[in-house]
Formats: sequence, structure tokens, C-alpha cells
Amino acid sequence: MNHIEKLIHELCPNGVEYASIRTIFNTRNGYTPSRSNPAYWNSPDVPWIRMADIRDEGRILDTASQSVSNNAVKGGEPFPANSLIISTSATIGEHALVTVPHLCNQRFTSLQLKPEFRDAFDIKFLFYYTFKLGSWCRENTTQSSFQSVRMDKFYEFKYPIPPLAVQRAIVDILDKFMDLEAELEAELEAELEARRAQYEYYRDALLSFPPERGGGATQIDG
Repeated sequence: MNHIEKLIHELCPNGVEYASIRTIFNTRNGYTPSRSNPAYWNSPDVPWIRMADIRDEGRILDTASQSVSNNAVKGGEPFPANSLIISTSATIGEHALVTVPHLCNQRFTSLQLKPEFRDAFDIKFLFYYTFKLGSWCRENTTQSSFQSVRMDKFYEFKYPIPPLAVQRAIVDILDKFMDLEAELEAELEAELEARRAQYEYYRDALLSFPPERGGGATQIDG
């Protein structure tokens, strides 16, 4: 029995609760401020994130290649720091954790942790679990010429809520794998592929939790 298994056995021997995206997060659709107003785009106020930023800078972002003025922000409120963004159309399933206030384009749905759940989650745990959401998104798309996620089902996707000690232990392990992957990226591509496969295997294993006994996973739905 490894360290994570021991923690789970000790802290949640009867399994863990699950709650839906609809319950845990406030969600907003990304958007593009009007290009016809140059004043919106001649300002460094608010990073405006596109898929290119994830490809160029990675999955944990504190900047973007383009930014907009505060006047371009609908309602005057950018998306809050420590939000997750996930692409739900076009290049489906790619996601990032954004650690600063920001906007993103319309390819993304923003997941913003509700205040009542902030003490229940380590945001990095949610970031890692969103790899599973990304896989789910790629398997649940509309059958049309413009591919997009089936949003009626998207909001019912469920995240586990293990104790924080378990979440942080998992994050610590996966952070080390992510750091190693970054180091290897500058070295041998073949070794990187082997390590990536190992990382994905352990990530999926670490993020699999037994539902509570007695009739399936407990759901917390508000």
C-alpha cells in the first residue's frame, strides 16, 4: 500500500463524495472584445487568453500574448485569478489554470470555484483532475460540422472531494512529474514520451477514487 492509498484508507475508508461542475463552479463563456474599438486592444490591463498561449507558455498561466483594457471587460469584472479554463469547441479538451485576473476567448468555458468550496479544494488538485474532464469532453461532442462539447452533460461532470491531505499529497507527486517532464523536454524526445506515458498512467491512477458505499457515488448538488 503506497502513501496515497494509506491516506485514503485512513481518511476516507468509505469512499469520497462527488459534486458536479454546476455545484462546485460558477461558469462563464469566454468572449472577444470588439476589434472595431482600437482602445480596447491598446492596453496591458487584462490578459486575454487564446489556445496559442497554452501551446506557447504551458498550462499554468499568469500572462498572455494579447491583453485588453479594463473598459473592454463586460460588467467591469474580469474572470478571477485561479480559474480553470477548458476549450469546449474547436480544439476540444485543452485546459489551463490561470493565476491572475483575465479574460479568454469564446473557445473556452471558465470554471470559477464558488466561495463555499474554496476550503474544500486545493486548486492544483482541480487543475490535475481537469485532465479527466478534458478526456471526457473529447468523447462527448455534438455531431455537427462545427464540433463542440455537449454542454447539457458537461455541467453534470463530477469532481471527487477527497480530504485536503489527500489532494495535496497527489498534487505534490504530480507536480514532480510535471517538473520532470519540463526538464526532459529539453533533452531526449524518446525518453520524454516514455515518461509522459508513465505520468499519464500514474495521474489517472492517483485520480481514481472509490465511490461511497451503498448505492454509488454521493452527489452534492445545489
